[in-house]
Amino acid sequence: MTTIAPVAPVKTFFKINKEGLNISRYLARIGYTGDTAPTLETLRQLHYLHALTFPFENLNPFLKKPVPLDIETLQRKMVEDARGGYCFEQNQLFSHALQALGYKVKGLAARVLWNVPGGVTTARAHMLLLVEVEGEEYLADVGFGGLSLTAPLRLHDLSEQRTTHETFRLVPLEDEYVLQARIQDTWKPLYRFGLQEQFTADYEVSNWFTSTHPRSPFVTGLLVAKVTPEARYCLRNNELSVHYVHGKSKRQFITTPGQLYTILKEGFDLPVSYTPELDQALRFILQPLN
Repeated sequence: MTTIAPVAPVKTFFKINKEGLNISRYLARIGYTGDTAPTLETLRQLHYLHALTFPFENLNPFLKKPVPLDIETLQRKMVEDARGGYCFEQNQLFSHALQALGYKVKGLAARVLWNVPGGVTTARAHMLLLVEVEGEEYLADVGFGGLSLTAPLRLHDLSEQRTTHETFRLVPLEDEYVLQARIQDTWKPLYRFGLQEQFTADYEVSNWFTSTHPRSPFVTGLLVAKVTPEARYCLRNNELSVHYVHGKSKRQFITTPGQLYTILKEGFDLPVSYTPELDQALRFILQPLN
């Protein structure tokens, strides 16, 4: 599968924009040194590098800590402190970066279908982006955990669209779309979304529910994922999975809090400290094994 080739570096300097994002620090964090003109090629490069740089993780809600969505907090947490985040954090940060570079970006919301039984209607609790570039609209999503896109998808192209990892397609459904991924020759639905623009207030409500409700999977369990050029790594509670781009997978179950901590720190490169609070939370998700 073809990977995205780096582009030649250019000398470009930025200051903190009016919304508080230090775009030069963001670009340095993801290792981007190419042209910053708001082109499709730049969007593809940024999308790919963001996906490789920031792990998907829910440590804040898992440890009963707040999940602020203001850009100053997101920059400090993800850019300066080398943390990751979940969909609202990832796509908010990516949206600010794209807008700072001159892209026209619209926030959207989706109903998650992945691993949801048929007939069950979920809330619009997933954030994704619609980016207008070079006269076309593209779907961008760097925050869907173990299946986050590694490249933008053309919204009005209903054919199969390959990325550096999986192949995706968009299927019209009434006045909305369903995003599907081809997993082992089977098309699996990820989520359903419409094109109605969402605003900060909409995401704040969904984010509050997702990060505080006692039955939210982001509160009751540990969900961490990262992508490399060769594979996807996913940790769901004590189950660690690796899915390689050539199709093979492997899985193992972790049995001790210490092992989980080591995987978080060394496997997912998260700057976590082994506090009594983290130890208690890790022991909680391991209870069925004891």
